Amino acid sequence: MALDLKQRYEKLQTEMAAAHIEDWNDISAFLDQHASGASAPESTHGDHVAFHALTAKGVAFYTFDYGIDGVSIEITKYAQCLEHLLGPTAGDNGVPLHFIGGDFHDKADIVLKPEWHRFRIDGMNGWSKWDEGKWFSKLYYEDMPENSDSSHAVAQEIWQQAVTIATALGGYLATNDISLIIPVNIPSNPGNLSAELALVMASEIMGLYVINSNHDFYWEGGKPASERQPDEPNGPRDHFFRNMDNSAFFTLFQKLYPWNGDRWLQVNINSPQSDTLVTTFGFDRSRVFELGTSISDTFFDHFTLEEQRHIRHKMAYILSDGHPTIQTVGIDEHLATLSDWMTGQHPVVCGARSGLTLDPSHEKTIYCLQPTRVIARKRIEKNFELIHALMEFPEFRNTFENDPDRQLIVHISGPVPIEHQADLETVLTAYKTVLNSLPEAVADRIFVAFSVGTEDHPALAENGLSKMNIEEIYRLATLILFPSETEGRGLPIVESSAGGIPIVCSRYYPEEVFAEVVGEHLPEEEQILYILFPEEAFPAATLSQLSRIMLVPGSYHHFKAHNKNAVRLRYSTGMVQHKFDTFIETLGEHTA
Repeated sequence: MALDLKQRYEKLQTEMAAAHIEDWNDISAFLDQHASGASAPESTHGDHVAFHALTAKGVAFYTFDYGIDGVSIEITKYAQCLEHLLGPTAGDNGVPLHFIGGDFHDKADIVLKPEWHRFRIDGMNGWSKWDEGKWFSKLYYEDMPENSDSSHAVAQEIWQQAVTIATALGGYLATNDISLIIPVNIPSNPGNLSAELALVMASEIMGLYVINSNHDFYWEGGKPASERQPDEPNGPRDHFFRNMDNSAFFTLFQKLYPWNGDRWLQVNINSPQSDTLVTTFGFDRSRVFELGTSISDTFFDHFTLEEQRHIRHKMAYILSDGHPTIQTVGIDEHLATLSDWMTGQHPVVCGARSGLTLDPSHEKTIYCLQPTRVIARKRIEKNFELIHALMEFPEFRNTFENDPDRQLIVHISGPVPIEHQADLETVLTAYKTVLNSLPEAVADRIFVAFSVGTEDHPALAENGLSKMNIEEIYRLATLILFPSETEGRGLPIVESSAGGIPIVCSRYYPEEVFAEVVGEHLPEEEQILYILFPEEAFPAATLSQLSRIMLVPGSYHHFKAHNKNAVRLRYSTGMVQHKFDTFIETLGEHTA
């Protein structure tokens, strides 16, 4: 008779307490000993209906933290699909959904429903938020020679942290009778080795089912220095290979990222990721899947220029801290106090000097939106290369300079992770460089705004206005800017196209992923049209096209209608729900 989850949790605690861990080899041996050693807590013997009923008792998502970043938004979409898929099996109250993470930011309330359960575990956030970056640095930025005292000490510390996290995780799953867990990025992007090790131990010893959702892998944009050509630039994830010569550590590292468990499915966001798992790392093709994003029906709704001005009026209240007009902070003043602003980030609009007035709802305001966080790989500073090129292009410059009602705003909608202050300084410096190249009368009409993920303000309700939502954020824009260097998917391309907003984007790395997102190999009606963000100078033809889009409201109707239709054909919510049904059916086919 199969043990229930509470009994499995007791076994997890017993096995971890009995382990004697001195180094990385001991951790690997522990995992090998317990891999596939537990039967599932409840056997369904390939019965699809019974397995649906089992999973409908509760599903847990597991990631570093929750906010309004792209990963959190995708998790929300997955959760909503599971509500529809498992709800009829779960009864009147629906399927209980649980969100487990190292932190829940204030902005998480925007995407997580109040009825969804939250459970915070200390120590499982990632990167610099993992014990202030101490262990991330020791693993990936400092030398850790094999069999050294420092290597053994780090291994023991990681083990102890993993035991603490696994104890909290296993206890919560057992208490809430959760047999299906959906980790997102923890098993693929190594922001916290202890959180991944804890997940693997809990899933193997407690017999959990795992749908592992991978958005980014450590080997995307990363490789050992020995594999780079002499003139090849460093990759943004090269640091994960810093200690690959420590074979005991790196063998465990590769074993964990991602874990190839018998009750695990690997779900990736593009086919090159899946191909690498199968051909390079030996995963079973039948247990490796791709899952595209989904776009809500409201993204496709038509909106008028008058409705757009209304949405911009709402955003003005957010950017101005509730005032009817936006007053700027001078760029020099903001740079001088940037560290203080980073600590308590709030919406701000910067101008050439303090006290300038911006009216985003004016019909002649050009609104350029970068719908991302501020991190280096987004290359937001390149947006100001575009602005500079336009200001030197006669077709645009003459119209803008000679019309004092013309204003231009570059709005970055996401927050700035605390560890990326230097990246923000790069963006602000690029903005200042553009201002310094222009006459004062022109520079005074070019602004940069940061809303840091804020979608509400008390002034909205006071003036009878609803809070913003993701669809409205996109509808602010005359043009979407997305000069990213590397992406796991490139969600802004899909979302902007669904909303009918033209996008200027780079052919980011991996280029196969970019080609897949825009549908280069699909029939013409399913291909997304875009304007290329070049790596070098902007061609005159591109600047002419952008000038018409930015200066003539409502232009490029065919462009917009085509993209709406292409996204509607490829990214429906029904597609994602069908995929999750396949995942659950595949897991349920395994005899416990």
